[in-house]
Amino acid sequence: MHTVVLTKGVPDFREGQVSFDEDGHLKRGETPTVMNPNDRHALRAALQTKVRHGGRMSVMSMGPPGYKEVLQEAMESVYADDLYILSDREFAAADTWATAITLSSGLSQFEERPDLVFAGFKTADGETGHTGPQACWCLDMPMVTHVIAMDIDEEAGTLRAKRLVEGDVEEVETVETDLPAFVVADPEFEPSYRTAGNRLRHKDLRAEARERAENYEDHLTTWDHVDLNLDPDFVGLDGSPTIVESVDPIPKAPSEREATMLTPEDTDGMNDVLEELTPYAAD
Repeated sequence: MHTVVLTKGVPDFREGQVSFDEDGHLKRGETPTVMNPNDRHALRAALQTKVRHGGRMSVMSMGPPGYKEVLQEAMESVYADDLYILSDREFAAADTWATAITLSSGLSQFEERPDLVFAGFKTADGETGHTGPQACWCLDMPMVTHVIAMDIDEEAGTLRAKRLVEGDVEEVETVETDLPAFVVADPEFEPSYRTAGNRLRHKDLRAEARERAENYEDHLTTWDHVDLNLDPDFVGLDGSPTIVESVDPIPKAPSEREATMLTPEDTDGMNDVLEELTPYAAD
């Protein structure tokens, strides 16, 4: 079984250092980057699949070379066997549609179509939730969204999943589809390792992946628009139908608290701290 997880680096909005050019496009090279938080749910779902069913696990991202560190983190999280970054100046300033075209082309590079493709349900820098479904549409695969639990029948070649309906955590439906399939994991997804064998395999995979992630570039493949046989007119900014009307800067939030520095040698100061905290201590 071959599974692929799509992940993305997003601006670290906590630092308040997000940079845009005069046309409103994000200057990613000047902006701190972290893994998209919602991708972690997809990583957990993919890891459950690898622990239970084995096979090959790949992680793929589209972005600048700086995203390599995000892929390294993903390798440590999902115990991936190999990493792929789709990186080219021609891909810059892509909207969700141009990104989906690029990602689907990357997924089509494998000799055989992956059995499962996992994606997070939205990104912190776009909030549209479009990229996963659009990439799935390009590949003409069945898709299950808002997945909170799943099982795979390898012999039958089917996926059975529980999913939230309209985001209502009280309403859950069970669906079944053939493999290969595309899975969009919901934040409510909780992995399940039912047997002692699963838990032991999880431990073994973790040890192997940590060692592999130290030399992650040995397992990293970079593809540009030539490798993917993509026309620059249909990817990146030129291939993006979305028009950004305006962008408001995101200021760094000012601190609303004053801090007093103390050292253990400051007896009076430490007594003041103890007096302040005592009312909150448990009986």
